[in-house]
Amino acid sequence: MPRSAPRLSRVLACAAVPVMLVAAGCSSGSDSGKDKAPGSPDKAASSAPAEAPPATPTKKAVEPAKFAKLPEVCKAVSSKTIDELVPKAKTKKGTAAASSDLDSRGGCSWNGLEDKGTKGSNYRWLDVSFYRYESDATLGSGQERAAANYTKELGKAQQTEGAKGAKTSEASGVGEKAETVTYQLHKTDEDFQYASVVARTGNVVVLVTYNGAGYAGSKTPSEKWITEGAVKTAKEAVTAIEAANK
Repeated sequence: MPRSAPRLSRVLACAAVPVMLVAAGCSSGSDSGKDKAPGSPDKAASSAPAEAPPATPTKKAVEPAKFAKLPEVCKAVSSKTIDELVPKAKTKKGTAAASSDLDSRGGCSWNGLEDKGTKGSNYRWLDVSFYRYESDATLGSGQERAAANYTKELGKAQQTEGAKGAKTSEASGVGEKAETVTYQLHKTDEDFQYASVVARTGNVVVLVTYNGAGYAGSKTPSEKWITEGAVKTAKEAVTAIEAANK
């Protein structure tokens, strides 16, 4: 009997407290926090989904550039065409424009004054330029970039300062797209007839400007003559680009 008295007192004491306290303090089981082994993972934390790694941005796929290089511009026009369009040219080989990257841009020009004695003199000037564009994931394909520059160059030709009677027409058979802008300019006390052809073939823009004037009584060349000469030159230039990339 003396041994059972303390146990009976403890049971009566637990019966007198609220049920929640009985579960917390009077239970014979041990504390769950005390039973967890040091370093063991927390069940609530381990059940949370792992954070996904950040997605790697994908690069925009662009169409490859059609042409990888440019021909020598001064050799893109035949000597026969130069004899026809620029009689008495100072140099049939042409004068190359300065360029820091001949695979991306280049130019060449020819000019000459044909003296016809008492019939006056004929002045002619021909200029050819190439602009090639690479494909770029940020800027677009070479073809798209060339198309954008085509529009800009055509706008420049159409807005030539001092131009009179400007007209724009399609130049058929020149690359994938081409237009001719014709106009007149008065300078050095003479009337000059101009024709500018803007053409695109693949990722290359071709610019051709041909003009002429008559001095000392010689007539200004007709719009038809100048236009046909510019278009002929543009066709040869496009063909030279295609040949250089075969």
